[in-house]
Amino acid sequence: MSVDIIILKTSGAGAPKVRVEKAAPEKQVAGNTVTQTWNHYVGEDERLHCGIWESNKGTVNVSYDEWEFCHFIQGEAVLTREDGRRWQLSKGDSFIIPAGFKGTWETVRKVKKHYVILLPKAEG
Repeated sequence: MSVDIIILKTSGAGAPKVRVEKAAPEKQVAGNTVTQTWNHYVGEDERLHCGIWESNKGTVNVSYDEWEFCHFIQGEAVLTREDGRRWQLSKGDSFIIPAGFKGTWETVRKVKKHYVILLPKAEG
């Protein structure tokens, strides 16, 4: 069985269709957040998602049930945990957001990142 590698890109042959979304009004804290997602892979019983994500400036409330690895290709963001602890992240930074993280995501300069998300196992 031959298996191809997956090359993550946002345009050209092999790039997935982009999904554009506005932040839900109840999550928007500041600005008018619009994101674009190019999801390249879904696997492990649809729990694993990998691709490229982009966001304009703005601040949204976040609550993670999933685990996420991120690597910033460009931009700058500040993640603030609900107790006030802050992390300033910029181009070249890699980080993990564990399940259970709650707080805000502020995109200071347009962010583009690689992501790997692992959703929780379905109960039942």
